[in-house]
Amino acid sequence: MSLVQLEDVSVAHGRNTVLSHVNFRIDRGEIVTVVGPNGSGKSTFLRAIIGAVRPARGRVSRAKGLRIGYVPQKLPLDPTLPITVGRFLSLPTRVAPEAAKSALAEAEVPDLAGRQMSDLSGGQFQRVLLARALLAQPDLLLLDEATQGLDQPGSARFYRQIEALRQERGCAVLMVSHELHVVMSASDRVICLNGHVCCEGQPEHVASAPEYRALFGTGTQGALALYRHDHDHDHDHAHDHAHDHAQGHHDHADPAPAAQAQEAAR
Repeated sequence: MSLVQLEDVSVAHGRNTVLSHVNFRIDRGEIVTVVGPNGSGKSTFLRAIIGAVRPARGRVSRAKGLRIGYVPQKLPLDPTLPITVGRFLSLPTRVAPEAAKSALAEAEVPDLAGRQMSDLSGGQFQRVLLARALLAQPDLLLLDEATQGLDQPGSARFYRQIEALRQERGCAVLMVSHELHVVMSASDRVICLNGHVCCEGQPEHVASAPEYRALFGTGTQGALALYRHDHDHDHDHAHDHAHDHAQGHHDHADPAPAAQAQEAAR
């Protein structure tokens, strides 16, 4: 049985239909990425999966005893609130220091337990939210644009880490992102959402789909070019060496093109 399944789900906010006739399923061990423009219903989609919003029609089914870890897009905290990372991880239920330490290590911020939440950088804050999600021992990890506080190399490291968590824990991962050139390469399946499911499938299939190009083909040429570069590498072995050299250039020598593409895709 799938961990979560949506059957013909529509969600409305007042008279405004945000999601229409969405069918979706995710199985254990999958990494699925959801992409779409602003206002396309991506966050509502995640909230429907969690149960935070009720569908106007359709059905959401969850596996019995499903444990979900959720990393939100933002979590506003009063900057004057004196709370350490360790204390934050113990809200609302107390967490043993050893468990908190282990979760922070998995999130690659092992030394933050004594730091004040207000002193964290954006990237550190997101990793603490990841650690908090991991404390639930999730079967399904939901990430809502969880790399928004990270630069391009940091985003790449974050998604490699998510892949490692999938392998080590066997959990499924469902993530919403605009960082197409990073996330797609790590995904088993990509869903293009714009109020409804425009297209879905393996990354290569979605990147070449007319529906995807209609949404992202204007104003995001940088991100699409980076992705097509990877796609050429996958299917044209004559370009392997050139690709390796160029990829190293993007990741290490000059991250600006990738960063600009990331910004364009937002």
